[in-house]
Amino acid sequence: MTRITGRGAFLQLLVDEGVTHLFGNPGTTELAIMEVVPDFPQLDFVLGLQESAVMAMADGFCRASGRLAAANVHVMPGLGNAMGALYNAKFSGSPVILTAGQQEQGHGLLEPMLYEPLVPVAQPLVKWAVEVTRAADLPRIIHRAAKIALTPPTGPVFLSLPGDVLDETVEVDMGRPVRINTSIRPSDDTIAKIADMLLAAKRPAILAGHELATRDAFAEAAELAELLGAAVYQSSIPYSAQFPTEHPAFMGALTRQQKLVRSTLEPYDLLLCLGADLLRMSVYSPVEPLPENLPVIHISERSAELGKNYRTDLAIQADVKQTLKALLPKLKRTPEAAQRLAELKPRNWSAQRDKARIEAMLAAETAPIDPQYLMLRFSETLPRDAVVVDEALVSSFSLPKFLSMRGPKDYYGLASGGLGFAVPGAAGISLALPGRPIAVMVGDGSAMYSIQALWTAAHRKLPITYVVANNRGYRIIKERLVSFRKSDKFVGMDIRDPELDFVSLAQSFGLSAHRVTDPQDITPALRAGFASGKPNLLDIRVADGFGS
Repeated sequence: MTRITGRGAFLQLLVDEGVTHLFGNPGTTELAIMEVVPDFPQLDFVLGLQESAVMAMADGFCRASGRLAAANVHVMPGLGNAMGALYNAKFSGSPVILTAGQQEQGHGLLEPMLYEPLVPVAQPLVKWAVEVTRAADLPRIIHRAAKIALTPPTGPVFLSLPGDVLDETVEVDMGRPVRINTSIRPSDDTIAKIADMLLAAKRPAILAGHELATRDAFAEAAELAELLGAAVYQSSIPYSAQFPTEHPAFMGALTRQQKLVRSTLEPYDLLLCLGADLLRMSVYSPVEPLPENLPVIHISERSAELGKNYRTDLAIQADVKQTLKALLPKLKRTPEAAQRLAELKPRNWSAQRDKARIEAMLAAETAPIDPQYLMLRFSETLPRDAVVVDEALVSSFSLPKFLSMRGPKDYYGLASGGLGFAVPGAAGISLALPGRPIAVMVGDGSAMYSIQALWTAAHRKLPITYVVANNRGYRIIKERLVSFRKSDKFVGMDIRDPELDFVSLAQSFGLSAHRVTDPQDITPALRAGFASGKPNLLDIRVADGFGS
């Protein structure tokens, strides 16, 4: 038994669970925690200047490391500020223990300033939410929270920490961590059935998802594609790098346009979905993205995704890497597979990239800068070991055509569709992958959701180059207004009067910053930014798509 305060037990238990980084923005109800943070040098406290940035940094750290992280926010307003970022973490499956300080039990009955019940607010977006009512329960709760967060499907959990619990002193057994081994594979009969279906297919296709990255299964998925001669498409939601882009079977990413996805998949006679959401779309369409007669095999550790929205002929809850390792010996390379790969070559990602380069170069002298030309130069200038964080929406629409992804930690993108991840998320990613240069491509609108995180990048001296594709408005909303509503009367969609000065903003946070308006200045500016090894920002003025 250990005699310890609730605040000390809380931090000691995080350390016992392997947490190395506590992201936070402290308030009065968190002072008990901050009092003892200096007693735990093995726990790195990372300050964010607003709770959405705090949560997004923790999300980025978890996505890049695959490890548990902790984030602490301030009562109801702090949790409210963090909710958009928590929504992202839910979809990215980040194992974050999110905590919020709470007024002392009993004092809440008086409805003091900043008080509201916290658990019901967090509950819809987390795997488990609970308020700690006794310091003696902290070991059981923290160990359970860590186990739940790290058990696939991984995801965030939430704990409410009343002040009296943190100040209580108790004799307690601190317990120990529990991890669940989920490296399970299907039965031999199921493996044989998968193999039979794959071998019988004449035109198989693979849908590659982010579980291939989280389970480090690129090599197995690539070998499978070669054995089958199967076309490989990245899933419609680019959570992460999902397949090596330069592989001859890789055909690029599916869009979130149902009609286009359906036409892309119609030539195939079998779809194998590997650790992906099965055709997660965006806006409504009366057209179903899955062709009517296309058989589907879906392998995922997330049981809720199996057969959720579309017909699935063989649904398997299993570790995708272990499944592929069991499946590959059942297959052998055939002349038919080699022929299929040869037929893909004129249309694969590498061929598409060559054509896209020619198109982009036609805009090499265009001003304002053409976004496609920016994406070409951005991709060509990246250091080989760079990590790309992408949240530029329309401006980076062409980025997947140029960006070579070789490893599972090379790219992090959209998860939920909610904005605000890229700027702070890059800081968390950088802390998780020390030594690797981080390149952020973010839109001007997206950047402003969590611009405060630039301070953390500067404070930590992180090697992040932020590239703001500045089209001075919300281009995606303009394009959808024109496309969906046949109107070009743009209200509330421009950021021009006054324009945002990202150079001054970045400098005020402590970053080196430059504005780029000439397309010929893109490459030298990027090279200088990457070579500096320091946090820096480039404000690159791109065309808005509507004449300026």
